[in-house]
Amino acid sequence: MPIKIPDTLPAFETLVQEGVRVMTETAAIRQDIRPLQIGLLNLMPNKIKTELQMARLVGASPLQVELSLVRIGTHKAKNTSEDHLLSFYETWEEVRHRKFDGFIITGAPIETLPYEDVTYWQEMQRIFDWTNTNVHSTMNVCWGAMAAIYHFHGVPKYELKEKAFGVYRHKNLNPSSVYLNGFSDNFEVPVSRWTEVRQDDIEKSKSLEILMASNEMGVCLVHEDEGKRLYMFNHVEYDSTSLADEYFRDVDAGVPIKMPHNYFPHNDPTIAPQNRWRGHAHLLFGNWINEIYQTTPYDLEEIGKGR
Repeated sequence: MPIKIPDTLPAFETLVQEGVRVMTETAAIRQDIRPLQIGLLNLMPNKIKTELQMARLVGASPLQVELSLVRIGTHKAKNTSEDHLLSFYETWEEVRHRKFDGFIITGAPIETLPYEDVTYWQEMQRIFDWTNTNVHSTMNVCWGAMAAIYHFHGVPKYELKEKAFGVYRHKNLNPSSVYLNGFSDNFEVPVSRWTEVRQDDIEKSKSLEILMASNEMGVCLVHEDEGKRLYMFNHVEYDSTSLADEYFRDVDAGVPIKMPHNYFPHNDPTIAPQNRWRGHAHLLFGNWINEIYQTTPYDLEEIGKGR
C-alpha cells in the first residue's frame, strides 16, 4: 500500500520519481482499510527537505499510511514559507485532540542550548506527555530523542569538544529485537551532532534497552517498551548529500569544521559520496511501522488507555 500525502506537497513528485507509491485522498477513500495514522512533528528549519526524508522511509511500507505534518505553535519558522506551513501543516494544538498510531519527533539545531532555555520547551513537555495518552508508538530523532529521554528519564546530554560528524560503523546489540529484524551484525549510520548521551546514564533506567551503538560514537538507538518509544540519536534518514551540504555550508561560512569521517570517497570532497545506510534506514522504519500495525488497537480511541 502507498503513503497518503497531499498531492500538492513538494515531496509528492520526488517520491513518485523515486518509485515510492503515493496516493491521493480520492484513491484512499476507495480502499476499505483503516490507514495507519502517522504524525510528523517537524522541528527542522528546512521543513521541506525533512518532510521528504521522513516520507520516503514511511512510504516504503507495504501498509497504507496517512502522514500528518505537525509544527510547534509557539515558534515561528524562519526558513519555510508561511504559505507552505498554512497549506500543509497543523499546529500541535490543532491536532492534540487526535489519536495517532505512530508519531515522529525530529531533531532541531539547538543541541547545545539547555533544554529549559529553548523557547518552546514548555510546549515540548506538553507534547511528550500527550504522546503517553494519544500515541501508540513514538520515534524520536536526534535532538528530539535527547529531549524525550531527558523528559521521561532525566538522562542528561553532554556537549562534545568537536562535532561528531561522519559515517560510523555501529553494532547490532539485540538481533532478536523486532526493530532490528533483518539487520546486519554491523552497519553504517550517518552522525551529525554536537552533544551526546552516555551509556552509563541510560543503563540506570531498567526500562531502557540500547539496541545500536558505536565504539567511536557511543549510543545510537534505544528502545523503551513501556511507552513504546524509540530514541534514535543519529540520522538514518539522511540523504546521500546531507553531510556534504552541512560541510560545505560551514566551510562557506568560515565555521571551523572537519571533513566528515568515512564519507567522501578517498576523503576527496570533490567526489560525490555514496549512500551506504539507505537499506538499514528502510529496515528500521519498516520494522517500526510493522510493529505498530501488529500492536495498535483497530479503534483509534483505544490508543493510550491503561497507560
